[in-house]
Amino acid sequence: MPRRQSALAFSVESQILFLRRQRVILDADLAQLYGVPVKRLNEQVKRNQERFPSDFMFQLTAKEDKILRSQIATSRAGHGGRRNTPHAFTEHGAIMAATVLNSKKAVQMSVFVVRAFVRLRNLLATNQRLAEKISELQDHLEAHDSTIQEIVEAIRQLMTPEGRPRRKIGFQLPPGRAN
Repeated sequence: MPRRQSALAFSVESQILFLRRQRVILDADLAQLYGVPVKRLNEQVKRNQERFPSDFMFQLTAKEDKILRSQIATSRAGHGGRRNTPHAFTEHGAIMAATVLNSKKAVQMSVFVVRAFVRLRNLLATNQRLAEKISELQDHLEAHDSTIQEIVEAIRQLMTPEGRPRRKIGFQLPPGRAN
């Protein structure tokens, strides 16, 4: 992948958020990528609602919107900001948005959006496998720790003298008779 395309794919990845246990991209970010105004994107989505089931796109709740606004420092409603909550598009919704926009740039950019979603999916899968390996290694270490503890305990038992006193060699005076 050429350097410019790689940078663009990274830019798209940075705009993908994790909401409601899904990776999504907000309508403003998607509109910017596709080179259309947010209003135009949302108009086309509204006109083609049957193409956007809930697993393709959903509208953020007021609480989600407020949390996102505080995280990305966007302006408040009434001060030049949005008047309604944004839409969040899943990977399939982002592709569908490109098809309803019918612009050449939207079709071209949808490839980068898909690649970004796929790359994030692969990264998450790799992280999951890594977490499983770490857990497996931790289990082995715990098993080895208990085995080492048993060996150390056995060595300590071998090093301690036996409990009964040995009989002394030589002549011994009877008890009570001292020199």
